[in-house]
Amino acid sequence: MKTPRALVIILLFTLLMAGCGPQNTVEQVSDSGVHEYALKTSISSSGMQFVGDGGSIAGQTNPTLTAKVGDTIHITLTNGDGSLHDFTAPDFNAKSSQILGMGKTTDFSFKVDKAGTFAYFCSTQGHRQAGMEGKIVVSGGAAAANAAAPSPVPASGEQMSMAAVQPAATDLVDIVRDPADVPAPLGNRAPTTVQVNLEAKEVSGLLADGTTFTYWTFNGQVPGPFLRVRVGDTVEVHLKNAAGSSMSHSVDFHAVTGPGGGAVYTSTAPGQETMFTFQALNPGLFVYHCATPMVAEHIANGMYGMILVEPEGGLPTVDREFYVMQGEIYTAGAFGQKGQQADSVQKLLDEKPEYFVFNGAVGALTTQKPLKASVGQTVRIFFGVGGPNFISSFHVIGEIMDRVYELGSLTSAPLTNVQTVMVPPGGATVVEFKLQVPGRYILVDHALARMQRGLAGYLMVDGPAAPEIINGTPMPGSGH
Repeated sequence: MKTPRALVIILLFTLLMAGCGPQNTVEQVSDSGVHEYALKTSISSSGMQFVGDGGSIAGQTNPTLTAKVGDTIHITLTNGDGSLHDFTAPDFNAKSSQILGMGKTTDFSFKVDKAGTFAYFCSTQGHRQAGMEGKIVVSGGAAAANAAAPSPVPASGEQMSMAAVQPAATDLVDIVRDPADVPAPLGNRAPTTVQVNLEAKEVSGLLADGTTFTYWTFNGQVPGPFLRVRVGDTVEVHLKNAAGSSMSHSVDFHAVTGPGGGAVYTSTAPGQETMFTFQALNPGLFVYHCATPMVAEHIANGMYGMILVEPEGGLPTVDREFYVMQGEIYTAGAFGQKGQQADSVQKLLDEKPEYFVFNGAVGALTTQKPLKASVGQTVRIFFGVGGPNFISSFHVIGEIMDRVYELGSLTSAPLTNVQTVMVPPGGATVVEFKLQVPGRYILVDHALARMQRGLAGYLMVDGPAAPEIINGTPMPGSGH
């Protein structure tokens, strides 16, 4: 009996000693106190994360990294989603190189010289707020009694205030979508297969006089292209992400029946292309938008548009059709501040936009590309709210909407003789009215203080006067 017991003891001792030898773990500590950690970036339905890449922290989201005062931490960071990332630990003045593109890696080391709990995160705009933040716990040393709190998320405009405001960008593109850029009605055709080509582009555009902004767009303009199909069509969606993008992008169609509105099939890294198909089952006017975390940031920066699913037989004939969308822009600088403005994630989270805009910019539908029509014509406005946060009370000053297809429902009886229509974020409406008097008609959100932050559009109507409908002497100072 003693011999087997001795063998068991020897075997257990042997296994225990083997366990003390080198292991296949992410963290390996050398005799010189160097801690080796490997992390991989990830985007999922819950947001953006660092993920432990093997060994003891394999699969852990934003794993806690540990060390002792005086040790060195060595980070190997791999890009697992294609977006622009880095690893930043400001309490140790540590920041990796940026990595852009699936599979790209960077590695670097830094010494931890004080005890406490400290934050590490990705410093790309919005990524920390979207979930890319973990902890570094450093033990030992005299500073342990004064453990530091994690570094706070920068407040509104803090990142901009740390350096001089950048000059306005000069490599500008025209980001304003012409409201007349609407495909022709489909008529009474049979269902077919329709190919839709979208490209996510991050471009510099003119936000206001002297103020530029980096927009995230579909096809280079805000809103994205107006898409027109009919109920029963099979829609084949191709989404490219420009090679120069800093972010992954996707598209969620409110017209889609299926997971994520198609977003689960279109998470697209820079330089890549994805594709999916869906059948347009329900007629109506629907919003589409980017659905990559942080979703609200992608929308606020310009990634929204609309798709019209015509009912069988199409819509009633009108003379002019227009495409208008309302959005909010959250800049680090105050409204009207000149120069190149960064977006402010904190203001976005606080729901405090600096700008309200139609079709992407201040003056987009006034001085740049107003709507134009003539007396006697019937106009139809496809109106939607990209948002991402504020309801619109859409109103055309000086007109009564003859017909309103509330919430974009084309198969319900329209409301008639409507003054103002409410449209929620991610919602739409269709309004129609006949023009009887020439002049300038102002498109507004009747939360009228928003006009002071850029929200106005013009419908310019030419034709003969109609004194039998309205007559008088225009007075200065009316603003209309």
